[in-house]
Amino acid sequence: MADVRTVTDLAREVAPKTEAGRTLAPELVEAIREQGLFRLGVPRSLGGAELAPAETLAVAETIARGDASAGWCVSIAATSGLLAAYLPESGAEEVFGDPRSVPAGVWAPKGRGVAADGGVVVSGQWSFCSGIGHADWLFAGFVLDGALRVAALPKASLEVLDTWHTTGLRGTGSHDCVARDVFVPHSRILSVLDGPLRDGALYRFPVFGFFAASVAVAALGNALGALDDFVALAGRKPLGSSRTLAERGSTQSAVASASASLKAARAYFYEAISEAWEAAQSGEPVPVEARAGVRLAATHATRTAREVVSTLYDLAGGGAIYDGAAIQRRFRDAHTASAHFQVNTASFELPGKVLLGVPARTEQL
Repeated sequence: MADVRTVTDLAREVAPKTEAGRTLAPELVEAIREQGLFRLGVPRSLGGAELAPAETLAVAETIARGDASAGWCVSIAATSGLLAAYLPESGAEEVFGDPRSVPAGVWAPKGRGVAADGGVVVSGQWSFCSGIGHADWLFAGFVLDGALRVAALPKASLEVLDTWHTTGLRGTGSHDCVARDVFVPHSRILSVLDGPLRDGALYRFPVFGFFAASVAVAALGNALGALDDFVALAGRKPLGSSRTLAERGSTQSAVASASASLKAARAYFYEAISEAWEAAQSGEPVPVEARAGVRLAATHATRTAREVVSTLYDLAGGGAIYDGAAIQRRFRDAHTASAHFQVNTASFELPGKVLLGVPARTEQL
């Protein structure tokens, strides 16, 4: 974690550069790559860390405390790294064998596949390709004969469109990518619904739940960073005031309440991760109830984090409205993270069905 904190400090330092460039600053990418933090979900046999979920998520959360875009890219890369366990052995070696290889991924079936000798010809356009600027591969969802599949595409085979002009999380560089009749051998095609080909507790952990959790830790880290930023800001006296923000009773009450809400959501989040991880280590499939718990905790954490950052933004007053103000960036990043389909308000519905015993499609929990 000492190395992670060094990366976090760098992420905080270069956050304005990251945001302005709409991609992680080059020196930050190199630091993350050198520490192997883009490969936390990759199997050890392929040179990855294969960390337990809570450890990976804590790393990404810590980095997000420095800059949400950086933490987001680390956690999303970890999620893509899990797919090494879903690829045939030769394909996993091709994609992840280079220790500096970094994956990105969009599993939504936005492409189409046509069967060909030895593989599939894939075409499509995928939005929200987070980290594609520093990635070497894109895991892209497509439909083949009515079934959802995912192809590992070399970035060199793609056209990256400059589409990521957004309110927040600008540094993730989540541009669109286009593939035009790219041949993909069977060794680089997988199914996230059929389950992993490689055994191991990490790969029995619910992969869709891990995806939602990776969004949540970026939001949690961002909110913790916003608290840091506000504490630094609160020591100043607003124009025309004889007291600092920190000396005001209303500020003290609001910050205490926000901090308690964030810590409670965070504790529930890691408790749900721990419960699912314990089940994954048993060798049996993770129960639906535990999988639903991860999704519910991830959504709750993300949306609580957004509320906390919004409260701090309001308390900061005029000190937050200028471009370049750290807490303004935190506010924009928080609202952008909560728009993700894995953690938006609609994502409460599926866990709610499980809790109520209502019939539900649970294959993507």
